[in-house]
Amino acid sequence: MLGLPDSTTACLFDLDGVVTKTALVHAAAWKEMFDDFLRQHAADTGTEFVPFDAVHDYDEYVDGKPRLDGTRSFLQARGITVPEGSPDDPPTAQTVNGLSNRKNALVLEMIDKHGVEVYEGSVRYITAVRGAGLKTAVVSSSANTVQVLQAAGIAGLFDTRIDGVVAKQRGLAGKPAPDTYLAAAQDLRVAPDQAAVFEDALAGVESGRAGHFGLVVGVDRTGQAAELAEHGADVVVRDLAELLDK
Repeated sequence: MLGLPDSTTACLFDLDGVVTKTALVHAAAWKEMFDDFLRQHAADTGTEFVPFDAVHDYDEYVDGKPRLDGTRSFLQARGITVPEGSPDDPPTAQTVNGLSNRKNALVLEMIDKHGVEVYEGSVRYITAVRGAGLKTAVVSSSANTVQVLQAAGIAGLFDTRIDGVVAKQRGLAGKPAPDTYLAAAQDLRVAPDQAAVFEDALAGVESGRAGHFGLVVGVDRTGQAAELAEHGADVVVRDLAELLDK
């Protein structure tokens, strides 16, 4: 009924793009922040302005990763070097931390203005998982997970939370390293091979595969089913509701 191996006792869900529609918000925030920066960089260096691609660049360099890692990854891909800065840099600072803080401010502004939508199929699936007696966790690189869960009214669907805030507190490496998913399994007191991971990001499915979880489900929201499979997904679905029939 749930499309899971019989040995599964816990399900670990990414948030943005799997449970909530905030992946679109994050992509828009990354694009606005990077385009402003790239436009100024092009003007300062006399080079061509090449905008951030909210699909390819988002999927390849920032999706699923901790915010600072995403900023570094994209800038490196463009051959751009800026100072690292410090966590309290203002959003106007031309540093890795400043740009990352600008992106975060934009996300919070968008969430405050438009709220948070959920994928109804995912909520139905998680509800069914819990009804079957399985444990659940939300595992996100975002530092805004608590705000998103509260805005969407779904905090009660998860037994534990491992997010950007918790990862920083515990010194956990971000996706594609398996650390955050392994921490969630440990919190739920289940072995990795008894847990299933649900991810829409390439870095996320790599994380699930690296952690040797019992099942890695790729959620294809943007037409990248083949890439999700290549990066480690055992099964790829367009919506978690599809698993209710399996």
